[in-house]
Amino acid sequence: MAKTTTILKRLGALLLWVTAVTGFIILLVAANNDKESGVCKGIQVKFEGKDDNFFIEAKDIRSLLTKDKALNPVGKPIRDINIRTLEAVADQDPWVKNAEIYFNSKQELHIKVTQREPVARVFTFSGNSFYLDEAAERIPVSSRYAARVPVFTGFPTDADKLQRTDSLLAAQIVDMGRFIGKDAFWMAQVEQLMITTDRKFEFIPKLGDQVIVFGEGADIEKKFTKLLAFYKEGLNKVGWNNYSRINIAFENEVVCTRKDGVPPLQPAIPKDTVRQLVADEPPIAESEDSAEKTTAVKPPEHPTVAAKPAEKPAARTVVKPAAAHKDKATAKAPAKKTKTEKATPPKQQPKAVYKPGNKSVNTSKKQTTP
Repeated sequence: MAKTTTILKRLGALLLWVTAVTGFIILLVAANNDKESGVCKGIQVKFEGKDDNFFIEAKDIRSLLTKDKALNPVGKPIRDINIRTLEAVADQDPWVKNAEIYFNSKQELHIKVTQREPVARVFTFSGNSFYLDEAAERIPVSSRYAARVPVFTGFPTDADKLQRTDSLLAAQIVDMGRFIGKDAFWMAQVEQLMITTDRKFEFIPKLGDQVIVFGEGADIEKKFTKLLAFYKEGLNKVGWNNYSRINIAFENEVVCTRKDGVPPLQPAIPKDTVRQLVADEPPIAESEDSAEKTTAVKPPEHPTVAAKPAEKPAARTVVKPAAAHKDKATAKAPAKKTKTEKATPPKQQPKAVYKPGNKSVNTSKKQTTP
């Protein structure tokens, strides 16, 4: 009897579970049939993104689906609505990254939209502007909202299909825009970056008026870390407006060009020891040689030549010892000045080199500039 009772209890429990599952399936099928036999009553749009600044609105998505009467789902039986087709239409919006469509229990069409996130704004040579997302794909500028992202000017082309060099440049722009956008300090310091003709980058920071030569868009984090170290160890000590250009494109060093630097000091030469040669005045050495030659000439033995004319040249070539000494001193002075003028280099803007890890910047021997 005990075994029979146990078997009956197990059979009863099994029948109860089978009945419950069967009832659930019947209800599910009935609900599904009722849902498909129903009519779409409306469209609900929900946006997903990192912030609340959306470049498109719900009415834009609705207009994409309702402007074509053949595709408009409102008022149509749910069984006749192709959800895949509606998702493809919603994805045509350039700001839509992905769209998921489904019906809820109220027979409403729900659209969950994921928006494309811009990381940089680009201006071309012709003045056209567009955004680039993380996949380096173009996004048109929206009239409703302007994204707060780094701005790049001087992009070389307006073509939709980029060449290999332009695609590489666009990828570098995306990498730099992503790095700057994630760092609050550089986002506040770097507002606009310029693309040079050789496809390199420069920018003028908000704090300071010097040009930062960044070089190619490689080793981005390393270069910005080096620049930040130079800000802390260099510019905080000597001032932020002493340099016109700061080049961080080199490996493990920062090369700076002074804005109004003073050239190296030159040895002072007293004015009274310098004598400029006049164009009509013969050199001192030649005068002495001519004097020696004149004094060495003997008067001719011919009896017809008078003695007085021969004495005049001799008297004119007589040089006192003091005057000769003075002339020799003046003769050495111009030579000294000529040597000094040759040694003086052409005036250039002095440059300072800073290497991370050193507390000072090596400059010329006469100047010590951080």
